[in-house]
Amino acid sequence: MTDEAIESLEDCSVEELAFWGFDVPVGQMALRDEPPQRVYDLEERTARFGESIIIFAKKITWSPVNNRLIDQIVGAGTSVGANYCEADDGVSRADFKHRISISRKEARETKFFLRMVATAEPNLKAEARKIWREAHSLHLIFSRIWRSTKI
Repeated sequence: MTDEAIESLEDCSVEELAFWGFDVPVGQMALRDEPPQRVYDLEERTARFGESIIIFAKKITWSPVNNRLIDQIVGAGTSVGANYCEADDGVSRADFKHRISISRKEARETKFFLRMVATAEPNLKAEARKIWREAHSLHLIFSRIWRSTKI
């Protein structure tokens, strides 16, 4: 690596380095005493949610039943963030409210398919429940935004 690249890495957090695949010494990770910060940036939160859905879907064993569930859960789970990004760039209040309603529906659909995956693959039930809770939180957030948006 060049000196410039190394200097730019020094500005990165330990979590960011680990995310991008850089080896982080264990001692460095132990230096942080504060708990992980909650993400209030909804765009980032929905992106992380979509990533967790993709990682989860890769753990589901392939079978005729599961293949359909995988397609559905990845489609709905990643669509939550995509529609939120479109809502954030909406050209009117009506457009914003419509896109938020789609994000809300996709979050609810993701919850449904997580339940179906937990039924089809009982060994993934605990992880599905954890992701379900985040999908539920996002659904509540989008529902609140949708109700409070006046057009």
